[in-house]
Amino acid sequence: MTASDITVQRRTKRWTLHLQLFEEDDITTAHVVLDTGDNTLRSRGLARRGPHDPAVPEIGDEFAAGRALVDLGHQLLRAGTSDAAASDPPRTHDTA
Repeated sequence: MTASDITVQRRTKRWTLHLQLFEEDDITTAHVVLDTGDNTLRSRGLARRGPHDPAVPEIGDEFAAGRALVDLGHQLLRAGTSDAAASDPPRTHDTA
């Protein structure tokens, strides 16, 4: 087999992620929606400012968004594991 005999398949997909942050008093909430074109996943993250913490809204934004995105990542990993297990023929899943 030569290099010219190998067919390379390429594809490009666009996933759209919407992240909204809401702040009320000492609580910041992040709402995340991921549209993959095939599925829609949703997640939320929460950050609460402690009574002795400085009032820096960016910190609450970072914690709330980070928590929502970590949860979204876990959802994607569970979906990939489930899809791999359901595929035919059976495949091993990535453990990383």
